[in-house]
Amino acid sequence: MHIRGVGFGLVLALSALLMAPAFAQSAGGATVPQPEFDSRKIFFMLFLMLGPIKILVPFVNLTRGSDVEFRRRLASRSILFSAAALALAVVLGRTMLENFDISLPVLAMTGGIVLFLVALQTVLQQSTGSIDRSTQDDQPIELRHALTPLAFPVIVTPYGIAAVIVFATLAAGQYQAELTVGGIVLMILALDWIAMLFAGAILKWVGTALQIFAVVLGVTQIALGLQVILHSLSMMGIFQIAS
Repeated sequence: MHIRGVGFGLVLALSALLMAPAFAQSAGGATVPQPEFDSRKIFFMLFLMLGPIKILVPFVNLTRGSDVEFRRRLASRSILFSAAALALAVVLGRTMLENFDISLPVLAMTGGIVLFLVALQTVLQQSTGSIDRSTQDDQPIELRHALTPLAFPVIVTPYGIAAVIVFATLAAGQYQAELTVGGIVLMILALDWIAMLFAGAILKWVGTALQIFAVVLGVTQIALGLQVILHSLSMMGIFQIAS
């Protein structure tokens, strides 16, 4: 039942991912002067910040010695907490940003800076965000740990919240863009859930490959973050990017 639900959710999220190619189109189809974030860019940006690569080692360390059923319940509960936390953060964050009337280029630059710093940190320090299980050996893992530290800050990182708020604010008023952001977030959370269920096997068979992939993805996102920053500066009229 759980696998069917996740599969159905992935199909819906993937459909949303393909429906809206960019945020450059408004609801009426008119082009507006704002940065373009197509679905692929948004996915790869959020995958580094909310995705499963950084979750595997902490989850294995945290649940060492636990049975399969407990790990499944812990993973499911942590994903529910993560989804609720992101939804609350988006509502509060987007409301505050809109009330302060922050321009779209500034929002885009904020996303670019967050992406650049997170990707740079990932490349320079791959072990960031791991949980030291040795400090918890005298405390058995319980379901209450699904909220802290698993849902926050391991799954829902502070910079992941910042990025989702920026994308949700950029998509405000555009139904397809909002659907795209929501679908991507749901798809990444579903991938997180699946990764936690099979964390031990994944680390055993492809752990090294995932570390290499994380570095390659981080380098790509560093360049993407710089591109977003430069494009935002160009939109502000500070300078023009040569075509």
